[in-house]
Amino acid sequence: MAHSARRDCPELPDFSLLKRLARDQLIYLLEQLPGKKDLFIEPDLMSPLDRIANVSTLKQHEVDKLYKVEYKPVISTSDQLCFLIRPRIQTVKWICDVANADKAAGKFRRYKIIFTPQKFYSCDAVLEEQGIIGEYVTTDEWSFYLLPLDDDIISLELPEFFRDNFLAGDQRWVRTAGSALHLLHSLYGPFSKIYGIGRCSKMAYESWREQVAEGEQRAQKAEIGKVFLIDRDVDFVTPLCSQVVYEGLVDDIFRIKCGCVEFGPEVTSSDKSMKVMLNSQDKVFNEIRNEHFSNVFGFLSQKARNLQTAYDKRRGMDIKQMKTFVSDELKGLKQEHRLLSLHIGASESIMKKKTKQDFQELLKTEHSLLEGFEIRESISFIEEHINRQVSMIESLRLLCLLSITENGLLPKDFRSLKTQYLQSYGVDHLLTFANLRQLGLLVEQQPGETMTVMESKVGKLVNDKTGGKLTDAFSSLARKSHFRALSRKLNLVPKSDEEYDLRVPRDMAYIFSGAYVPLSCKLVEQVLDRDGWTGLEEVTKLLNGHEFAVTGNNGADSKAKSDAQRIVLVMFLGGCTFSEISALRFLGRERGFRFIVVTTAITNSSRILESLLDNHV
Repeated sequence: MAHSARRDCPELPDFSLLKRLARDQLIYLLEQLPGKKDLFIEPDLMSPLDRIANVSTLKQHEVDKLYKVEYKPVISTSDQLCFLIRPRIQTVKWICDVANADKAAGKFRRYKIIFTPQKFYSCDAVLEEQGIIGEYVTTDEWSFYLLPLDDDIISLELPEFFRDNFLAGDQRWVRTAGSALHLLHSLYGPFSKIYGIGRCSKMAYESWREQVAEGEQRAQKAEIGKVFLIDRDVDFVTPLCSQVVYEGLVDDIFRIKCGCVEFGPEVTSSDKSMKVMLNSQDKVFNEIRNEHFSNVFGFLSQKARNLQTAYDKRRGMDIKQMKTFVSDELKGLKQEHRLLSLHIGASESIMKKKTKQDFQELLKTEHSLLEGFEIRESISFIEEHINRQVSMIESLRLLCLLSITENGLLPKDFRSLKTQYLQSYGVDHLLTFANLRQLGLLVEQQPGETMTVMESKVGKLVNDKTGGKLTDAFSSLARKSHFRALSRKLNLVPKSDEEYDLRVPRDMAYIFSGAYVPLSCKLVEQVLDRDGWTGLEEVTKLLNGHEFAVTGNNGADSKAKSDAQRIVLVMFLGGCTFSEISALRFLGRERGFRFIVVTTAITNSSRILESLLDNHV
């Protein structure tokens, strides 16, 4: 049932060191403010902080009370306030208001502001403008770049990276990504080969190279061989497809946050919710996380039978055997029983929700869009979905998937669908449509522009050596999708004339029921096979270029068959889905690689689209 790894797969590096380094640095920074202090934490830092230093650790270092940053007057009576925040101007202004209110009330306190993962110039500028930086207000940086979520998943926990970089054009997080790469390089490198595609990836790579050049080089045994950087906007189709592997579905329905999920009473079969850590330590979850959902119930029922058989062994035991059973096996069986019950409950809950939403019909429409068949029927389904007001985000997701796979909508369809959406969900979503258009997620085909004409224009633009950078007028053209051409060149949509056995997957398409191989993962596979972008020139043209392949410091040893050469770090800038992680795990098992996924955040279609809504702050 659960895919077994090849025997020759190398061991992964130990990433717990990243946690220890982050914890030690935080403790050092807290001790820079001696004595008792109250700590104010931004809400989106609470879960990551809990994975690094729990409350008891903070208390040991004289943190008295913990508060959540709520942008209102503070109630703390402590003489020392410490603020653990992201480098956001809104939060810095609130801290200035707190300090100025204390000053006006004649209250003397010391303040320490700890920015994570780094401090931006704009934050210092606000503090200076407000006149509060100085003897009683100090600032510091907590270089908390990377949070290991599992043995092979590391997150920067920066969900805002996607909107800030790809929509707003704010590149301030690029250096953060470069610093994260530099940290991994200094602890687990040197890397033998670095590949990448996307404008942001190229800038992050250059930032990392600058930091390497500035620092000291020390000889060490490499634990990671190759690195692949990829921008999220290189592949929007994959995160817009419905996830059907177990871990992806759990994320879609229950929202996995920092590797932890909260299961409600409908799952726990009690009147209480329960927080559960989802990682490889959960033996039941580890065996089903990458499985297509259609296989999960069969596995869980078999697991339940095996568990019952293990319990039944008690019958007929003598006292000595019973004592051994209780001390060696019973605790593990009870733990497994508890986890099994939770995952059965979660699976039942997923099944109920998906059945209610006509999930099979939804998947059929998605598969038609990916294959390019029955487009009129798919548009009718989307119209019905909008008019029934099934889900605002789901309707938007289907519109975007239709637009990307069809290289934009015909003007008549675009106007009609946009009007229906605004009538169903409100005209205040006009700005949302502008955001989607800017990213190339939902666009209108220009009159007379067929897909072939569009592709040849972009190819000519990319080939034009004298043109230099694309002009603004052509950049929107280049950002349009070329999904059909990419699909043909990379064979992303397997032929549907033969049955796909989801119990024995033959390729990465299993993560989408055999209908589609994720473009992002296919690029990784192709580049690793070719040791670069040679032979993929037509593909990179359609993806608007910015590809690179660079040999690292230990390039001379790159052909040595060491374990490190088969450990590949894939860094997603703008977010990565659990489906893509499952696909890379499958590819690793097939080829004898081990993939480490580093991402700015775990994402899915809902998170991407919610970040682009007109009311997003």
